[in-house]
Amino acid sequence: MNLAGKSPHRVSSRMATNIALLRGVNVGGNRKVAMSDLRAFLSRLGLGDPRSLLQSGNVVFRSDASPAKLEAMLEAEAGERLGLQTTFFVRTAEEWRSVVARNPFRAEAASDPSHLVVMFLKEAPDAGSVRALQAAIVGPEVVRAGGRHAYITYPAGIGDSRLTAAVIDRMLGTRGTGRNWNTVLKLGALAGS
Repeated sequence: MNLAGKSPHRVSSRMATNIALLRGVNVGGNRKVAMSDLRAFLSRLGLGDPRSLLQSGNVVFRSDASPAKLEAMLEAEAGERLGLQTTFFVRTAEEWRSVVARNPFRAEAASDPSHLVVMFLKEAPDAGSVRALQAAIVGPEVVRAGGRHAYITYPAGIGDSRLTAAVIDRMLGTRGTGRNWNTVLKLGALAGS
């Protein structure tokens, strides 16, 4: 299966650059996939110029399909072709630039970028869910959300925090995947944003 149900589309210079994040890949020995296999998978689907960053499921590629269509297609095809059941979060390079520009934690981004996380969400949570998440925080973490993104500072570290991805998903009522600020900037550079 591909985006049009036909043979893979041709790569053209007019195609938009996209960034895809895979949830929970190669973390703690779970859902293992080699990045070379992931790049080859994207190429077989007709997606242009696939490149990966790190081993945790971060890829950049070109396509003329919408992010929503890409997410659905990638999730279905990864299960079928790679035996990989995971969630994909796709943003255009333009959306990625907006994520960087809207960061409400400029000081933390400069002083402690590895403890600033952007959660990329499937759907935008409502304001009440965001307030409920903020009220449920028992540690020094701070959350700010806008659209399909939440920015979280973990000043005491991420590993021992009780503000986990499972808590965030449950409180916001949507799935998400997080990347620290260093990775966000590296992916933006790889995408040319």
